[in-house]
Amino acid sequence: MTILIDSNVIMDVIDRSSAWHSWSAERLGTAVESGRRLVINPIIYAEVSVPFSSRRLVDEALRPSQFVREDLPWSAAFVAGKAFLAYRKRGGERRSPLPDFFIGAHAQARRYTVLTRDSATYRTYFPDVELIAPTSSGDTA
Repeated sequence: MTILIDSNVIMDVIDRSSAWHSWSAERLGTAVESGRRLVINPIIYAEVSVPFSSRRLVDEALRPSQFVREDLPWSAAFVAGKAFLAYRKRGGERRSPLPDFFIGAHAQARRYTVLTRDSATYRTYFPDVELIAPTSSGDTA
């Protein structure tokens, strides 16, 4: 099974002061230990890169030996646009597609699981995508 790793999980692992550090580190560690293929895309890479001063440092944090880099499929771009349209019709105020729409659409197009701690967008707009995410009780769903 392949897992698309949401940027919030990676940033939690990098930032030891994050309230979600332990949860994210445990789930990422479990994914690594289980031998699952871990994937990121350019959107996730861009989000994670924000606090870093150089590409070299980002590449050290997102080692290609651990995180497979995959382009966003064209079919996912279409699905992201449709999910964004549904968001706007529900009263969403953003004027351009949010990164989570591209990540969710990528996972849907490739039938990947998403490891995230912020599941609301995925559950609402990509209900068929399997998630590894906290539930209200703190466990994964």
